[in-house]
Amino acid sequence: MTVIIKELGKNMSNIDFNNARAIDWAWKVNANDVNSNDAQIKSALMDLTKPVYVAKSANGFGVVNTTAATGETDVVAFAQKLTPEDLGDDAFKKQHGVKYAYHGGAMANGIASVELVVALGKAGFLCSFGAAGLVPDAVEDAIKRIQAELPNGPYAVNLIHAPAEEALERGAVERFLKLGVKTVEASAYLGLTEHIVWYRLAGLSENSDGSVNIGNKVIAKVSRTEVGRRFMEPAPQKLVDKLLSQGKITQAQAELSKRVPMADDITAEADSGGHTDNRPFLTLLPTIIALRDEVQAQYNFSPALRVGAGGGIGTPESALAAFNMGSAYIVLGSVNQACVEAGASEHTRKLLAGVEMADVTMAPAADMFEMGVKLQVVKRGSMFAMRAKKLYELYINYDSIEAIPADERLKIEKQIFRANLDDVWAGTEAFFTERDPEMLARAQSSPKRKMALIFRWYLGLSSRWSNTGEKGREMDYQIWAGPSLGAFNSWVKGTYLEDYTRRYAVDVALHMLKGAAYLQRVNQLKLQGVNLSTGLAGYRSED
Repeated sequence: MTVIIKELGKNMSNIDFNNARAIDWAWKVNANDVNSNDAQIKSALMDLTKPVYVAKSANGFGVVNTTAATGETDVVAFAQKLTPEDLGDDAFKKQHGVKYAYHGGAMANGIASVELVVALGKAGFLCSFGAAGLVPDAVEDAIKRIQAELPNGPYAVNLIHAPAEEALERGAVERFLKLGVKTVEASAYLGLTEHIVWYRLAGLSENSDGSVNIGNKVIAKVSRTEVGRRFMEPAPQKLVDKLLSQGKITQAQAELSKRVPMADDITAEADSGGHTDNRPFLTLLPTIIALRDEVQAQYNFSPALRVGAGGGIGTPESALAAFNMGSAYIVLGSVNQACVEAGASEHTRKLLAGVEMADVTMAPAADMFEMGVKLQVVKRGSMFAMRAKKLYELYINYDSIEAIPADERLKIEKQIFRANLDDVWAGTEAFFTERDPEMLARAQSSPKRKMALIFRWYLGLSSRWSNTGEKGREMDYQIWAGPSLGAFNSWVKGTYLEDYTRRYAVDVALHMLKGAAYLQRVNQLKLQGVNLSTGLAGYRSED
C-alpha cells in the first residue's frame, strides 16, 4: 500500500520532503509499489500495524508499508508501527491487567456508572466506579454488580477523602476490604488518613522470593507536590503504629509497609471537572514526574512508581502530548460523562455534547463546603454555580440560619431551595441519620455547622438531579466538567460522535488512542523532512 508525497519545488499537493533532514536508511523498495492515490495515502498511514516507508517513485515521493529485498529505490523516511496498545507504560498495563494505558476516571454519584466500568473493562480498559457521594449500601450493590460482570477485573472504585465525614471514608474502606476490591482511585486527598493507609497495608504479603506482593493497589490523583510526595513514600510510621495497635494490620504487614510506596500510580490531575486546582498539565505533569524521579531514586521501589496524566485531555493531540511528556497512562473523565453508559440523565448528556471550552466555571463543593473548596462545573444552561456561590457568601457572613435577614432567607427559599428551610433541615436530619450520624450530632450543638448542612442539601441534591433528570430543576443541575470536554466537542464536530446518542465509551477511548498513535507516526515522518498536507496530517474520528 502506498501514498504520494511531493518533492520540494514541484507543484503537487500532498506531502513535502526536505532533503536536508534525510536519513540514510538501508532499506529499499520497488518503485512500482509507490502510488499517488489520496485514499491510499490515508490507508497506508492508518494501517498502524505496519511501518511506513517513504521513497521516490516516477510520480514523486510516496510511501509503502513493506520493503523489498531486491528493491531498487532508497527509503528516505520511516515511521514504525504503532498501535493503541503500544502507547504508555507496559508495567501499568501488566499490573492492572489491561490492554491499554487508559483510565476512565471516577465521577462521583455513580456518574462513572456500573455500565461504564463494565463496558470499558470488557474492552481492556481500566475504569473507576464513582462511589463518592453514594450511601454505603448503594456502593456495595454496585461493586457486586461489577464483580459479577468482571470477576477477574479490571476495575477500580473511587475512594474520596471526606474530612468533614470521616465515617464515610472509614465505612468505604471497610466495605472495600470485605468485598475484595483490589484497586481504588484515591481522590481529593489533602493528606494521608489512617483509612487509606489501612486499605493499602491490609493487602500486603510476602512472595516466596522475598518480594512484596501488593494486593491492594492505589491510584492517587494529586495536583500538589506535597500531597504527591505523601503517596509516593511509604506509609507514615505513626499511622502504621496506630493501625497495628488497633489490630487492623499484622506485624508482618507493618514491616512490609516500609518497602512499598502508598500508591502504585500517581495521576497528575490538571484542569479537570469536579475537584481541581486548575493546573495546566503542561506544567503539572513534568513537576510530578520530577518529584517521582526524586523519590524513586531515594527508595528504589520495585515495581517503580508511575505517573499518569488526567484533566485537560480531550483530543488525540493532548493525549499524545501527555504520552510524549512521559505519562505512563492517561485519564479521561469529562469526555466519558457525555457517553451513553454514563450515569447522567439524557438532558445532561445532551447539554454536555454542546459545551465549549469557555462554558465552565468554579463553584463551592458540597463535600468540603465549610473549607471553601471549589470544583469545576458547567455554567451553560444552569444557574447552579451562581446559586451555590450565593449560599457560600451567606455562610461566610452569618453564624446561623436565624441570623440571615428575613428578606434574604425568603429569597433563597423561593429561588434556590423552593422550600422552607425548617423543612429542609428535617430532610437533612433524615439523610445524615443514615449517611453519617456523627456529623449530625456535631451539627446539633453548632448553629454554624447546621447552616452548612442545610446549604449542602442543595449542593448535594443538585448533582443527583442532574443524574436522574429531575424535571423542573434543570437550571439547578450541578454538572462537573473541565474545558477538555469543549476541546473534544470541537474535535468531533461534523462527525458521528457529535451526536451524544452515538458516543460509546469504548469507541471514544479507541479513537483517542488510535488518533494519538497516528499523530505520533506523522511526527516521526516530520522529523525526517516529510511534511504532510493538512488532510493527511490530522486525525478525525471518522477516519
